[in-house]
Amino acid sequence: MNPLLEAHNITKKFPGVTALSDVNLSLEGGKVTALIGENGAGKSTLLKIMSGIYTDYMGKLLFKGKQIKFSVLKDAQDLGISIIHQELNLIPYLSVAQNIFLGNELTNRFGLLDQEKMNQKTRDLLSKLQTDVDPTATVSSLKVGQQQVVEIAKALLSESAVVFMDEPTSAIGDNDVEILFRIIKQMKAEGKCIVYISHKLDELFTIADDFVVLRDGHQVGKGKMTQTSRDALIGMMAGREIHKVKKLEKKPFDQELFKVQNLTLNNPDHPNRPILNHINLTVYKGEVLGIYGLMGAGRTELCESLFGMHHRLLKGSIMLEGKERSFKSVKEAIAAGLALVPEDRKKDGILPGMSVAENISITVLDKILKLGMLSKKKEHQLYDKHVDALNIKAGAANQLIRNLSGGNQQKVVLAKWIERAPKLLILDEPTRGIDVNAKNEIYKLIADLARSGISILFISSEIPEILEISDRILVMSEGQITAEFLREDATENKIINACIPENMKK
Repeated sequence: MNPLLEAHNITKKFPGVTALSDVNLSLEGGKVTALIGENGAGKSTLLKIMSGIYTDYMGKLLFKGKQIKFSVLKDAQDLGISIIHQELNLIPYLSVAQNIFLGNELTNRFGLLDQEKMNQKTRDLLSKLQTDVDPTATVSSLKVGQQQVVEIAKALLSESAVVFMDEPTSAIGDNDVEILFRIIKQMKAEGKCIVYISHKLDELFTIADDFVVLRDGHQVGKGKMTQTSRDALIGMMAGREIHKVKKLEKKPFDQELFKVQNLTLNNPDHPNRPILNHINLTVYKGEVLGIYGLMGAGRTELCESLFGMHHRLLKGSIMLEGKERSFKSVKEAIAAGLALVPEDRKKDGILPGMSVAENISITVLDKILKLGMLSKKKEHQLYDKHVDALNIKAGAANQLIRNLSGGNQQKVVLAKWIERAPKLLILDEPTRGIDVNAKNEIYKLIADLARSGISILFISSEIPEILEISDRILVMSEGQITAEFLREDATENKIINACIPENMKK
């Protein structure tokens, strides 16, 4: 079969960094091609070139055998090429429907926007994805997982011949993943071409036909998914032996650091249906307490509530080191020794217009002062320290953080909080969109932090990593804690059963 879209000798350079070097790709209709590589390998850069986002590069693109050159993103869209972004590319102050139809608005016979028709079509699209998001809701009011579904719906609207999917399942629940996979199989049957990036290697063996591996901007492998293995792919990605973090021997935890009793977060729109309902939990000094739950279980709201947000809607008590505390702001929570790595790093975790060094030092400005002025030398010393410790791939200290890969941005967010040496570090989906090797580095970091006496609250929607890293596991469902397991007693089946709402078990 002749390829739909081809890339020949694609090279892309940023200041101080060669993101891609002579990469070749040939994509056929009716197939899913997995694009695999560590964070910073060049995957997202290649997708942005082939979908018209980056127009300045060396090499050439061919569509159905003819050379093409995009001037703007819409050129690619008009040709039938669309992309679902890892870093959500939605306009927060517009509605769901307005985002989905942006650039393709529907009008009535008077030439005016037909908002009702766009809302209805949006409702139909979201129905296919079995999501009950209101088309008129502003995107800023949605959680990350819901925004990811909107991104998917936006791509489905275009009915493109080529669809790039950059970590489409990173923020959605297992049920939504199954729905997405059914849609992908239907797209394959229609002869469409899908390029699929995911760090969840197991799902690639479920959905992909072919694979291409990038490492440090170079293509280092390709083939059929049926003719490779998980270990072989990891080896190609890393180019080195990966040592898996071993669990520490079980140790007793007897010193309470943080305790929550009857924490309830009221819902102003539905007073009789609280978002969090009588949450009780204890975190011990040096413990990694894992929390698992499906999308909408209340995990992120719990993180935010503990970190000084929503205090006007909160009831219950919070104890830190034996003293009752009432954090009325994020500033108070930070001053008391709490830190939060948020679920949405792009919106809440980084300052995209600032450099990597500035993002690392932003939480400890007092450490980089000299005679009352910010010291670039001290700022760069902090940068060097954390770039080495966390293996952050950045061209230079003054490189804008928005030009880093998602995984390296996440490491910077971790670095800025680690520098404060918090008493309790709250991690909300810290490995979302991060490759398997970088995950292993973060697991090791978490183990080291816990060993040093820092308590960790680890929230994840991936059961294997909850089992991997946690000393104790809590399960949330519909705003409540529904189960608690010691690490040695927890199994995947027990956790799944505990997170399913009672009314769905009958």
